[in-house]
Amino acid sequence: MLQGIRALACALVALSASLVMPAKAEPIRVGFSMALTGGVAPNGKQILAAFEIWRDDVNAKGGLLGRPVELVYYDDQSSPANVPALYTKLIAVDKVDLLVGPYATNMIAPAMPVIMQNNKMTISILGLGVNKQFGNYPRYFSTVPLGPDGPPAFSKGFFELAMAQNPKPRTVAILAADAEFAKTASDGARTNAQAAGLTIAYDGKYPPATTDYAPVMRAVQAANADIVFAAAYPPDTVGIVRAANEIGLSPKMFGGTMIGLTATPIKMQLGPLVNGIVINESFLPALNYPGTAEMMQKYQAKAPGLGIDPLGYGFAPFAYTAGQLLAKAVEDTRSLDHDKLAAYLHSHTVDTVVGPLAFGADGEWTRTGMVFTQFQNVSGNDLGQFKDPAKEVILWPAKFKNGTMIYPYGEAKKK
Repeated sequence: MLQGIRALACALVALSASLVMPAKAEPIRVGFSMALTGGVAPNGKQILAAFEIWRDDVNAKGGLLGRPVELVYYDDQSSPANVPALYTKLIAVDKVDLLVGPYATNMIAPAMPVIMQNNKMTISILGLGVNKQFGNYPRYFSTVPLGPDGPPAFSKGFFELAMAQNPKPRTVAILAADAEFAKTASDGARTNAQAAGLTIAYDGKYPPATTDYAPVMRAVQAANADIVFAAAYPPDTVGIVRAANEIGLSPKMFGGTMIGLTATPIKMQLGPLVNGIVINESFLPALNYPGTAEMMQKYQAKAPGLGIDPLGYGFAPFAYTAGQLLAKAVEDTRSLDHDKLAAYLHSHTVDTVVGPLAFGADGEWTRTGMVFTQFQNVSGNDLGQFKDPAKEVILWPAKFKNGTMIYPYGEAKKK
């Protein structure tokens, strides 16, 4: 009898505890599409890894608003055509609480109509001048470090470096993929070239599906321009650099917005073929802010097991930054309301691993963060040399400069 009473008492205590304990908090779901296969997947996989690090960091501190963060994502296969349906699914079917991404101009642009129709906010990953096409939608924010100059910032340093040489170049060849990102980048290059007083000797496009770049580069070579600016995604970057070396392209300056050369595996693959090329970079180890080193250590510890870029400076910091922006807005507003979150980001500066960020009315940074570099003295294909700042020298802007440009391009190739 006594045992029965004790058992009943224990059961009542357990029931009482269960009634007062809060139910397990529902996760805050963050949705996005990501290029996990296809042409820009090497970059998309880095971004996903950084998002996962951010999620784990946030959850280790108790989540957002006392709720765990969960990522909901789909592979857009690097195809713009896939993106609208995926964002529709995230919003209408998955009913995610928050959106980020997608990655890359070519995928961000087709996501925008869906995001706008549903009055949602997004923080895109490295999209070039996208919001201008959509009337500066007020719930859009960009992680690309263009600043108030917009797309011309992607090539401004290239042309300023060119015009600082003696003798100054007179002509330029501009080459771009016939795709959203490259067209926007080349438009900016055209603006800067004209402002510098350069004659555009060649202005050509090639289909994104091109596999043989020798004819493309021979057309550039035939123009005999003093400098050559190319805007290309990773697969075509490799083709352009290889073809340029095969045909002996020898302008006074060569490079541009060649996204492939921001990826460490492509740098390693091309090795000494990259010598002399001048490119824009969005982030490098020299640009160190509070939390950057810790985040990159986590990424670089994770990268080998995932088979992704072992260094990750070109992409991982910006994905983590998108998460930081989202988290700060949610915590400070105590809300998941997209209007409130957007209003917060338009009116506050947020500290991130790529520095303090504030946004203009167009959702772009109020400061520029672009740097231009030149590959010098690359002698093999090993990873170690690409950790050496002397192999990719920062030339512009002056505040980050750590080396001197080798000019003309032919001289840098010999090093």
